[in-house]
Amino acid sequence: MILFWLICAALLVVAVLFVALPLWRGRSVNNAVERNAANLQILRDQMAELDTDLKNGLLAPELHEQGKRELESRVLEEVAGAGQTAAPAGASPFRALAIGLSAMLAILSIGVYLAVGTPDAFSPANPHAGVSDMGGVARTDSAISTLEQKVQADPSDASSLVMLARSYMESERYAESARAYAELVKLVPNEAWVWADYADAAAMAQGQTLRGKPTEYINKALALDPNSMKSLALAGSAAMERGDFAVAIKHWEKLRVQLPPDSEDARAIDGGLAEARQLLAHMKGGKAPMLEQIAPPAQAAAAGKERITGRVTLDAALKNKFSPDDTVFVLARAAEGPKMPLAILRKQVRDLPVTFELDDSMAMAPQMKLSAFDQVVVVARISRSGTAMPQSGDGEGSSRPLRPGSKNVNVQIGNIVP
Repeated sequence: MILFWLICAALLVVAVLFVALPLWRGRSVNNAVERNAANLQILRDQMAELDTDLKNGLLAPELHEQGKRELESRVLEEVAGAGQTAAPAGASPFRALAIGLSAMLAILSIGVYLAVGTPDAFSPANPHAGVSDMGGVARTDSAISTLEQKVQADPSDASSLVMLARSYMESERYAESARAYAELVKLVPNEAWVWADYADAAAMAQGQTLRGKPTEYINKALALDPNSMKSLALAGSAAMERGDFAVAIKHWEKLRVQLPPDSEDARAIDGGLAEARQLLAHMKGGKAPMLEQIAPPAQAAAAGKERITGRVTLDAALKNKFSPDDTVFVLARAAEGPKMPLAILRKQVRDLPVTFELDDSMAMAPQMKLSAFDQVVVVARISRSGTAMPQSGDGEGSSRPLRPGSKNVNVQIGNIVP
């Protein structure tokens, strides 16, 4: 902590000298004007780079806005400096200005840090305040084993615990990932992204459903940060799962305004919103039966008979177009009616060809099951973004309409989504 403040003080002294010495020595007006003009141009270029990064989806809206505010503040300081009327070299107004700017720089630096910084980040009372949600992922068994040993040696090492939880998730070891997040929220209970990741892992561990505990974790995340993008995305999915389409629309609309207009995530959310609005319109307008009427109790007794089995392959002509790490979704949806998946399975391109089983236990909503429909279609999709909504450039293939209970269904991924 003391070292941190000493470094800050040293940097502040350097900054003050950088500003004050030229003024104290009485540099010419022309040099000052040229320097200010150059600085302003640099700041404008940096602001343009921020806008470009936001448009390309390389920068989160929150970070873009924060960076823009900082640059705007610096631009105002440069403009103010450019407008100063200089006295002859070495004259007292320069020295007075140097003293004034030095004092102002020190006060502003400390004030801005206290306002937007984290003064207690290095405090022993808050040892995990600096834990970031940008941790890496270990992809090999040996790397994961090393992380496990590191966490066992120091259970309070939140950064290593984050990496371990995410590594389990990437390796589809969902139950272990959920247990790791359960430990992490004890160490870092006030971070929305931790609860959102915990909800995701818990949902995958309990059969890809957000009902129950995962929804509780999502609500905790939103209570900590109502604008958390992952939390809003999951909250919308949870609402869709329980058939509460109005709530799903509310969460996804709030998420949509935070996304760059032309990004892949924005297009995926647009697709989800369109589906939710369509389902809500059906329910309100009587164009389709209410969800609770789709699967009557008599059909629930037939659970197991709806299972569809088969094999998914990838056309040899497309093998070089996708990465082994790209996500493969195998899902069943109604041949006619809502396009919401009735059952869904997640794999990776490296797993192809892959055999699959789809049944009522994989339903995203209790009333939207395979057994509730006479005709369904099995769709296999390779998603570069990792989202189930189809996007341009994804690979896709589908079966003909078939009845629940069909066996040995062959689906070849042979088309590219336009």
